[in-house]
Parts: sequence; structure tokens; C-alpha cells
Amino acid sequence: MSSADIAMDWKLVAQAIDHTVLKPEATRSAIEKLCREAAEYGFWSVCVQPCHVAQARTLLRGTRVKVASVMGFPHGANLTSAKRSEAEGLVAAGADELDMVINVGALKSGDADYVQRDIAAVTGVAHPHGLLVKVIIETALLTAEEKTLACQLAVAAGADFVKTSTGFNGGGATVEDVRLMRSVVGDRARVKASGGIRSGADAVAMLQAGASRLGTSASIEIVRQLGAKI
Repeated sequence: MSSADIAMDWKLVAQAIDHTVLKPEATRSAIEKLCREAAEYGFWSVCVQPCHVAQARTLLRGTRVKVASVMGFPHGANLTSAKRSEAEGLVAAGADELDMVINVGALKSGDADYVQRDIAAVTGVAHPHGLLVKVIIETALLTAEEKTLACQLAVAAGADFVKTSTGFNGGGATVEDVRLMRSVVGDRARVKASGGIRSGADAVAMLQAGASRLGTSASIEIVRQLGAKI
């Protein structure tokens, strides 16, 4: 997918979007609407809280839309045993992809071994069942050196993606962070930009910077700005 393709074809952008509702007050009707929109516009997935995974799985049966959910969300400070158990529950509920938050405090304390083991506990559950794991490093809370280390640890632990942000802890994705993360992981993992992506221009900029996936709740507005007429 070239830069020109991204800029010209809203459908290519749609196929990179995790259509997201993670607000704690989200209702079942909101999840139903999210799933209907994802199928209509051809988004890659819906990303929902764990309690909504089974509903989304049922609503999206017969479509190509995946179901993603979050773990250790939004702070990442859960026990590793709790993250492992959460991953097992999401596998059972029918999730296709897991977006987990690292233990940010452990990373900033220099405990790299803990961070890597924490991630590996989740990939160890998810991968045998064919689920992808995206590791949220929460870039707004990290220095450039910490962002680099977090990406290295995620790759070493078998993560499929590194992801910028939860959207709940300060700033969101930036082009500079996406470029940095892409440069660190190379072809060993992909990059998901998430948090604050609100326009078609934002989405295109993130993809052109090296993101392969976008997490946003503004998906409809983004693709309409890029030419969708649905």
C-alpha cells in the first residue's frame, strides 16, 4: 500500500481501522451500532471492552470483521497472572485480537525482565489459538529511550504489534512516535497508532509514517472525509 494509494482510496484506510468504543458507559445498543458500521464500511475490526466480546462476535458472524478487545486496560498495572487469566477469558469469548497495556511503572523502573515476562504471558496464551497481540506502550508517559526499550521488549516477547496509546492516559498517537516505533520493530512486528486520530488527514499521516493499523472512535468521519459516500 503506497502513500498515494492511502491518500486516494478510503477503502484502504477503512481496512486498517479498528473501529473502537471503549467508554465504560457503552451500552449493548452502542456495540450493536458499532458492529453494524464496521460491517457496512469494511473496517478491519471492532475494538470493545471484554464484557462486549461475545455480543460483538455474535453480531459479526458471517462478516469479515474481526473482534478485538483490551487487556490490563487502561493502566497496565494488573498482576501478570490476572492478564494471563484475562487472555484466556477473551480466547473463550471469541476475540481475534488482544490489545494489552504494558506495566508502565515497571518499564520506567528499569525492570525490563518483568515487562517482557508480562507480555510473554499473554502471547503464550493467545498465539496457540491464532490470536494477534498488540502491546500498548503508552507513548505519552515515556521518554524516547523508554519507547525504544518497550518496543524491543514487546518484539522479544512475541508481540505482533506495538501500539502507541490507550487514549485514556494523556496524549495519543503522533507521527514522530509512529516513525520511531516503526524504526525499532522493523519487519519483526507492526505498528498500531491509537489515540487522538480524528480526521482523514490524521489517518493518512499515521499510515504514511509506518502504521499498519489505526485505533479510533472517529472512523466514520475519517472515511467520509476521504470520500466514502455510504
